[in-house]
This record gives sequence, structure tokens and C-alpha cells, in this order.
Amino acid sequence: MRIKEITKILEDFAPLSFQESYDNAGLIIGNKDDVLTGVLITLDVTEEVIDEALELGYNFILAHHPVAMGGVKRFNGNNYTERIIIKAIKNEIAIYAGHTNVDSVMKGVNGRICEKIGLKDCKILDPKKKELFKIVTFVPEAHAEEVRRSMFEAGAGHIGSYDSCSFNLQGQGTFKAGDQANPFVGEKGALHLEKEVRIETVVPAYLKEQVVSVMTKIHPYEEVAYDIYPLENNYEQAGSGMYGVLESPEDELSFLRRIKQTFGAGVVKYTRLLHKPIKTVAVCGGAGSFLIDRAKRVGADIFISGDFKYHQFSDAENELIIADIGHFESEQFTKEVFFELLTKKIPNFAVHLSKVNTNPIKYL
Repeated sequence: MRIKEITKILEDFAPLSFQESYDNAGLIIGNKDDVLTGVLITLDVTEEVIDEALELGYNFILAHHPVAMGGVKRFNGNNYTERIIIKAIKNEIAIYAGHTNVDSVMKGVNGRICEKIGLKDCKILDPKKKELFKIVTFVPEAHAEEVRRSMFEAGAGHIGSYDSCSFNLQGQGTFKAGDQANPFVGEKGALHLEKEVRIETVVPAYLKEQVVSVMTKIHPYEEVAYDIYPLENNYEQAGSGMYGVLESPEDELSFLRRIKQTFGAGVVKYTRLLHKPIKTVAVCGGAGSFLIDRAKRVGADIFISGDFKYHQFSDAENELIIADIGHFESEQFTKEVFFELLTKKIPNFAVHLSKVNTNPIKYL
């Protein structure tokens, strides 16, 4: 197995196009054509994690946080980022990061948090925008089903919990084949009328080229007519944060104590209690203060995340409880997401969870 086979699995699960503009997800160090000896999964890449990979004889580290987010101008070993990069390159260890793209997908970071808390009916808190396109094509009636099915199999036609979604309208197409053409129907130089079906379906941006490629290969016409329209609709299958409901409402303090235990938090910082049961819970792994207003908008009783600044706690404004459980604590189960994905796809390959605790924060 080569590195590119692992990265394909990871990027089919969480497309790199889902990452935020400031992020650096993907293969950061390494050659995609190198043969893999094993995968070590970690939240952060540290020098100790690289040592662990060397001891195991593994040459691929899969991390949640990128080893370098901004530009690295020098490689002198003067800080831990430079030392990690130098050490990885010297020992031919590839480093891959699945970061905000894995935050964005339903079964990624936030999906796992919801699962740990026991939330039901989970949805994306802040869905991605300008991620959807409508593809329209025109197909002879006898071939409409085959073309439509090929587009669905390539990833088109998903709306919420439904798949194979399309709109179809019968009509009549016209064309005249030139001397250099090789028409599927009709004769060169003669105007031809063909009963056709107009097929409309939706596709997320990351699958657009794939759907068009498959559609044009299956389509019987020599020159395939199709239109692509950008949509303003939200893409409800990906975005920032998630929210859901508890099976039974819980007392505020009891819930906070349960969260502290579930996530092994050294401390939970929270805002004023509102003296009402907690039913709807919003979450965001890592630093989620930018989603406070969204959590209010969906009627969350509590918003759980990390890295809140002092004044940001005031943004609760007695409309909900803010609970800061810590950055590392909120994202720690991302390792499980990676492990389950890879062991399911490649059950006979060496995949190992790092034993190194990479949390830089300690509590008294």
C-alpha cells in the first residue's frame, strides 16, 4: 500500500475543499508514492510522537493538528516546529493532517463529540455556504435512466437524508450535425428533432468534476450539452459545529459534571446557570467561540467548546450556558474517528493509536 491510497481514504471521508482558508490540512511531509509501513494516529505531532513512529517502524503519522499552519521560512531547528519537520524528513516519515475538513463532516470531530454526550437528531450548527451546484443535462429518453443512475452513483442527488434526488422534464431537442461530426442519431447536414429528458440534480462542489466526468462518459451524444449553476442553498451535510438533543432533559450541574467526566477535563469553565433543564446541546471541537450566536439561534441550552476568552463568556447573555472544557479535551476522540475509518477500510494493515499525551496544558 502506498501513501496515496491512505490519503484517498481520508479525503473521500473529509474532502480537503472543506478546510478553512487559514488551514493546512493534507499531506504536509512525504511522497504520495512511497510505500507505507504503518500508520500512527495522534492529535498533535511532537518529537516524542516521531520517536514512537520510529520505534514501531511506521513511516506515516496521521494527526488532527497540522505541524505547521503558517509559512516556515527557516529550518534551523530553533523551535519545535522546525525540529519536527527536520526529524521527519531525515527519517523519511510522512505527516498528514486532517484538521478543519474533519471538523466539518457529519461523522468527524463534532459528530464524535455528540456521540460521546449521547445526543440525538444531530445537525450541522453552521452549514457551509456556496458549496452546492445544480447540474442540468439533456438525454434521449431511452438513455435517461442510465445517465441519471450514473450521476447518482458518482455522488449527485443527495438532499439531507434522501438520495437519488432529481427533477425530470420531457421535451424536444434540435441539432444539425456538421461534416466532421459523428452523430449518435440524425444525419449530417439535416436538422434533427429528438425526444429528450431534461435531468436536473444537485452536487457538492468537491464532487462536481467527478459527476460531470462520469455523466459525459455514459451520455450517448458525441457532444454533451449540460449546464452548471451555483446555488445559494446551504450545504447541510458539512460545516462548523453541531447540535442535537438529549434523550431526556438533565439538570444543569449534573450535566456539567457528566461532561467533565466524559471528556476527562481538568476543569470546566462555565457561565451563570439558568435554572432550567438542559435539552438541546450545541458543540464545537477546538476553539468555537465564533459559533455562540449560531448556538443561540438554534435554541441551544448549552454550548460546549474550548478556548473562550474572558469577555467571550459574557456573550452568553443569560440566553444559554457556555461551557469551556478545553481544546485538547474536546478534540481527543478525533483519534478514534481516524482509527475506525482506517481499520474498517484496510483491516489487515498496521494502524496504531499513539500513546503519547500531546496536551501541552496541565491542571493543578
